[in-house]
Amino acid sequence: MDEQYDIIVLGTGLTECILSGIFSVEGKKVLHIDRNDYYGGESASLNLNQLFHKYRPDASVPSDLGRERDYNIDLIPKFMMANGEIVRFLTHTDVTRYLEFKQISGSYVYRDGKICKVPATEAEAVTSPLMGMVEKRRLQKFFEFIQNWKDDDESTHDGVDLDKSTMVQLYEKFGLEPGTQDFIGHAMALHLDDDYLQKTARETVDKIILYVASIARYGKSPYIYPLHGLGELPQSFARLSAIYGGTYMLDHAVDEILYENGVAVGVRSGEQKATAKQIICDPSYAASKVKTAGKVVRAICLLKHPIPETGEADSVQIVIPQNQVGRKHDVYVACVSSNHNVCPKDMYLAIASTIVETDEPEKEIQAGLDLMGPIHDKFISITDLTEPECDGSSDQVFVSRSYDATSHFETVCDDVKDIYRRMTGSDLVLKQRPTQEQEQAEMNA
Repeated sequence: MDEQYDIIVLGTGLTECILSGIFSVEGKKVLHIDRNDYYGGESASLNLNQLFHKYRPDASVPSDLGRERDYNIDLIPKFMMANGEIVRFLTHTDVTRYLEFKQISGSYVYRDGKICKVPATEAEAVTSPLMGMVEKRRLQKFFEFIQNWKDDDESTHDGVDLDKSTMVQLYEKFGLEPGTQDFIGHAMALHLDDDYLQKTARETVDKIILYVASIARYGKSPYIYPLHGLGELPQSFARLSAIYGGTYMLDHAVDEILYENGVAVGVRSGEQKATAKQIICDPSYAASKVKTAGKVVRAICLLKHPIPETGEADSVQIVIPQNQVGRKHDVYVACVSSNHNVCPKDMYLAIASTIVETDEPEKEIQAGLDLMGPIHDKFISITDLTEPECDGSSDQVFVSRSYDATSHFETVCDDVKDIYRRMTGSDLVLKQRPTQEQEQAEMNA
């Protein structure tokens, strides 16, 4: 540890590991430390023993749950948009060589007391119970408008300025019913609340385009998921960093960040010190430098059956729009199974989550728990949503945001790009790394 580095990274969450990998590829000397004995931090996937140790340290693991190593239980419920920014990160760095993916079988939305599949094909759209035929024609015109839109061709704008018109004005232009607006804004654009209605339409239209493009990539649903759990993502970027010279130390406490004249110069662990010009860390390593912007409640549930009313699907996402359950924020349910190598055969892992609004957080996810049928066991967590108070330019400590309540990784990628810009003064340009085949060909040449 007693060495000089360019960058020290504290915590092996996904945000930190992506940055560690990117900077290592760029030739920076990186030291990466984590107090845990596993990769992933708050974005880890735990085996059964680790899960019980985290949530019920005094309890023994019931024998009827099977082998502990057959479990990879995500701490946060997120899927990857098939056409999203996280996939671009993975492909450009060729971290995909360490990963295998499986598609999520279906995306569902809760409406009037039951769950309905979000249509993924034209045939599904025609037969969907989500709206009547007249409303389907209006929705089709809305989608055609978005599909045909070209920024530099005013004939496609139909009098709309996406940067000035609000989303509610765009809905009104097409005469879309409140239920349809809910469906578009929450099940497709994946907004957490209704604040987007009064914002300019551009952001929501971009989110709809991402959703549709992600479905078009593989069909069935817009989501993909790494075999063996989300914890594989940070581990794969850690491997990338290590290949390019990054040094990793797990199970290593960080006692303090060292400063000279108010600027970080390194870290201390016990009697050992390591120095660096810049430090990246997750919020748990710099509690005095973050502010709390809210809380998220999550319930990790072990099921012995697929979620009812999903056609026995091995994996689903269910969005419960806030209007449907009298809330300000949506409730999400994400479910995966043994087909994703995260639990034994005939077991299912489901997570219900939402942003906390009251002093009874568990009741706030009840609508999600009710959709799961009988729950074999559940583990509740309430986590602060934190963000850095400063941009890091004055003290050279760059703190990541905590993992938010969204159901995908787009905001994680935004945070990576934001931290990179603050650290280097320039925008992140992902360089295409040679594939394994190209590297092999060069070695043999």
